[in-house]
Amino acid sequence: MLSDLLASNRRWAAARVSEEPDYFRRLSGLQHPEYLWIGCSDSRVPANVITGLQPGEVFVHCNVANLVHRGDLNLLSVVEYAVETLRVRHVIICGHYGCGGLRAAMDGGRHGIIDHWLQPIRDVAEANREVLSGIADNEARHRRLCELTVAAQVEGLSRTPIIQSAWRRANPLAIHGWVYDLGDGHLRDLSCTRAVAARP
Repeated sequence: MLSDLLASNRRWAAARVSEEPDYFRRLSGLQHPEYLWIGCSDSRVPANVITGLQPGEVFVHCNVANLVHRGDLNLLSVVEYAVETLRVRHVIICGHYGCGGLRAAMDGGRHGIIDHWLQPIRDVAEANREVLSGIADNEARHRRLCELTVAAQVEGLSRTPIIQSAWRRANPLAIHGWVYDLGDGHLRDLSCTRAVAARP
């Protein structure tokens, strides 16, 4: 099975060189992506593929349920590097409908260490209990919780010292909340963007 992956890689590389002889020489230069993507580890949601971007055009960080934990040094290191060194202009936090992490957070069962990781989802659900309890359909309720969770992550990231410092320097950086629908392949902007306030 692994040899199939290696063979597929060789075919892919050969196809790229056939289409553009300088492809890998150009790609091996400095990366200058405009986007940082914070997404779910779900294998059905590959950032480059669903956005139509090429390698080098998006800097990617993934974790279970696309959560922003303020104590997650991995995430914070990625954000700091993307903002301070790569100078990305847009941070996209992208959730997806049908997220297994979100379902695990809300199913009432015990799943091990992941239960601690997923606590922010339960916090969002608790803070929005009235809204969510008014949605009778279970699937529609999960979709709404997914959206609310993404918006909460956008808000949380916007309050980190890394982002606040960038905005104090008038860095034209925006944080967006999106959701991906596995059912139709479409991305949707949740209209919860946070950006530096214009100076008077």
